[in-house]
Amino acid sequence: MSKHIKLKKGFDIKLAGEAEKIIGKCEQPGTFAIKPSSFHGIQRPKLLVKEGDRVKAGTPVLVDKKNDRIKHVAPVSGEIAEVVRGEKRKILEVLVIADEKQDYEDYGSHSISEIVKLSQEETREKMLEAGVWPTLVERPFGVIANPEETPKTIVISAFDTHPLAPDADLLYKGKDQYFQAGIEVLKKFTTGVIHLNIDGKSEVSHIFAHAKDVQLNKFFGPHPAGNPGVQIHHLAPICKGDIVWTIRPQGVIEIGKLFLEGRYDTSRLVALTGPEVEHPQYYQTYAGACINKFTKDNLKSDHVRFISGNVLTGRKIDEDGHLGYFDQQITVVKEGDQFVPFGWVLPTLSKPSIHKALGLLAFLFPNKKFSVNTNTYGEPRAFVQTGVFEKVVPMDILPMYLIKAILAEDFDDMEGLGIYEVIEEDLALCEFVDVSKSDIQEILREGLDLIQYS
Repeated sequence: MSKHIKLKKGFDIKLAGEAEKIIGKCEQPGTFAIKPSSFHGIQRPKLLVKEGDRVKAGTPVLVDKKNDRIKHVAPVSGEIAEVVRGEKRKILEVLVIADEKQDYEDYGSHSISEIVKLSQEETREKMLEAGVWPTLVERPFGVIANPEETPKTIVISAFDTHPLAPDADLLYKGKDQYFQAGIEVLKKFTTGVIHLNIDGKSEVSHIFAHAKDVQLNKFFGPHPAGNPGVQIHHLAPICKGDIVWTIRPQGVIEIGKLFLEGRYDTSRLVALTGPEVEHPQYYQTYAGACINKFTKDNLKSDHVRFISGNVLTGRKIDEDGHLGYFDQQITVVKEGDQFVPFGWVLPTLSKPSIHKALGLLAFLFPNKKFSVNTNTYGEPRAFVQTGVFEKVVPMDILPMYLIKAILAEDFDDMEGLGIYEVIEEDLALCEFVDVSKSDIQEILREGLDLIQYS
């Protein structure tokens, strides 16, 4: 039975620069990247290729020595151009120069009726070998799902409430058969329900409205209503020892393509967004694309920050940087490195704020869209308890006390205060509203690592 869940807590950050529903024309990027940093929990990545090797889309490129069954494969066919390393020779990126015409590894195709007959073990091995397994994320901890575990449920969030999020209808248009094939595969891994969660405020997209063998739930409310963690909290709360898998619609589609067509195909639409973009729109590309072709001659100024993802949870990249594995959004905002006297306390008409006294315009004109920069309007300071965190987290946890417990490395309090229920994106709004300018997401990840590896 479907559920309708209404959330009151949260906050929508409305920014200028939403992508028009236009698919722009430009050259395909020259290089694509496999980035281990896209996946939490990879501790010792091991290369399976070297510079100069030829690869097909779906050729294994690296594995984690901790679990070498999970393969990370090339998103495109071409030549391994460079292995970018950081401190202590840590692998940061593996760059592939893409062929003009894509060549795919053949993993064998199946009809829907054949997919239904496949055993769980056959299905698992094919997903692991072909490289689609990393699309499955395990809660708690937000790491790649363990192939040996059985989740009590699988959650698919079919909408995104982050600032300037891409339009789901456009992203997944015409992918119905692949999505349903992916659902048929996922059914084999859980005895529980597959929850497909949609935005209750919008018309249901065709691809999701006609999906079979799922429980279709509607969520109403501001961001972070679209976060899988929030949805899990209200549908199947995680206690110690519980396991839930989450996957994005794009991941379901890639799994479906693998089984229907026998190939690892990461083709996708990517939204170029942000107040510093001249013509925000969509581009057809592949996972891990270099962004320079999309942003060339399409910016309002040069002094900008490029973000792989959204402004709340995305990562800063260079103008020739590459998208993360899960990212279908590029955000470009002005670099905020100028000093603003008393900027942390003065009322303003130029930026959004949850506080009415400081962000008056956002409350007088609720549909106003802001052009923001990266300035934090203040330096890090003592951790001040304000009670504002609880206003933006629509979950029955106490985020302020949870963060304090992590800082104190108090394992009992961390567990009691709900650390198993959250990952970084679930508390990203806390970082936005925090008057102490603390790196809340970074602190939370440190706490998750403490619990997981201790």
